[in-house]
Amino acid sequence: MYSLKEIYYTIQGEGFHTGRPAVFCRFSGCNLWSGIEKDRETAICKFCDTNFWGIDGENGGKYTASELVGKILDLWPAGGQDPFVVCTGGEPLLQLDADLIAVFHDANISIAVETNGTIIPPAGIDWVCVSPKIGSELLVTEGDELKLVHPQEGSQIKDYEEMKFDYFSLQPLDDANQEDNTRLCIDFVKQNPKWQLSLQTHKMMGIP
Repeated sequence: MYSLKEIYYTIQGEGFHTGRPAVFCRFSGCNLWSGIEKDRETAICKFCDTNFWGIDGENGGKYTASELVGKILDLWPAGGQDPFVVCTGGEPLLQLDADLIAVFHDANISIAVETNGTIIPPAGIDWVCVSPKIGSELLVTEGDELKLVHPQEGSQIKDYEEMKFDYFSLQPLDDANQEDNTRLCIDFVKQNPKWQLSLQTHKMMGIP
């Protein structure tokens, strides 16, 4: 059984696939923060902006692999392109395994994962996006996209540039200094065109 906080159909709001329709499967749980607000100050990742604790969100619950595929297919519009699923969290690789990947692929579902990079992903994921968090051990140093939230204390952007990713995205930290953080990212990307700017457009549009 897989524990899901929520499952919903939306438009990817950030990173390389911004603007692409997707079913988001938000897995419950994370290895860098409990998800409980009272624990935030002692968490490795203190700036997480998602609610992944529990299974009480939209379509949340415990699913078998076949039940999860059924829910995804119910949410995906009939006809046209095969379903695209973003597995996120929390940390989805605490649960996403080879068995679930195989069942997804049997249903012609394309799989993207958004991970903090502390767990080696199983084979077969179609798009691996790694978002490093300072204070954790980064084990995943290759994939499709590295999406760095900036600034993080102790983070040096250039340290990531020799890693084996096809795309490098820099995303402004969403906190009280977001305007300054955005300008900082814009200036860096303009001076370092290996990187592209990632904005959380779903927040601008008011969609999940």
